[in-house]
Amino acid sequence: MSVWLPSAPCTPAACVEPTESATGAPRAVLRLVGVAILVLAGTVLAPLGGRMSAGLVRRWCRTIVRAAGVRVRLTGAAAPTGGLLLVANHISWLDIPLLAAVRPARMLAKKEIRQWPVAGAVAARGGALFIERDRLRALPDTVARIAHALRTGAAVVAFPEGSTWCGRAQGRFHRAVFQAALDAGVPVQPVRLSYRTADGPASTVPAFVGEDALLASLWRVASTRGLVAEVEILPEIPPGTHPDRRALAHAATPVTGAGECPGRRPAARP
Repeated sequence: MSVWLPSAPCTPAACVEPTESATGAPRAVLRLVGVAILVLAGTVLAPLGGRMSAGLVRRWCRTIVRAAGVRVRLTGAAAPTGGLLLVANHISWLDIPLLAAVRPARMLAKKEIRQWPVAGAVAARGGALFIERDRLRALPDTVARIAHALRTGAAVVAFPEGSTWCGRAQGRFHRAVFQAALDAGVPVQPVRLSYRTADGPASTVPAFVGEDALLASLWRVASTRGLVAEVEILPEIPPGTHPDRRALAHAATPVTGAGECPGRRPAARP
């Protein structure tokens, strides 16, 4: 398996809890329609008006999340300007607009997404860096492309776990993408993402894991009452403070403290 294609033990059946506080089907449908309209409007209008300002992108992304029925709690200092590697744990498709609300950035995406209807166009117009995750030989070129984008002053978003987890546990941050930050001499901005019900415990409802279908995940989110997305901007890691990508990846990993993934199988006894 490629270093770009790590796997997580999370599955919808084992990890995603049933919706306990559901909203009515008509409201859920309205929420999904609202999300679709906002995404399509941004896709159509952005090329007509040129590149959207950072402030407008932030508001647009937060509005998309709110349209899905999810409140956002953003804590921590603002992400710095200039070249920046923005990294976070990965739970849901909601993570993407949430990080864009922290700072608009170029997203790392597998090349297959470029061919997806709507999503491919949105990613391309947003400046996504499409990568070949299943080819180990392409890794040096991928790192070089990311480093070049960082040197030009762009922010680049990466989910170094390489796979989504349910939110009760997390994977380790893989090191390759951090080499680009070292090569470009730019800071790393870690972000901790989590989801919970309003004034309640952590929730796995927003998780998009395993063989989960996107429409099923969208419906779970839209039909759940009181979901809250917590976005914590952690202290920036300045360039030159860690000697290699292993140490940098370890320092950037946000500890969620969420517990054990229900989908993880216990190790067999010898």
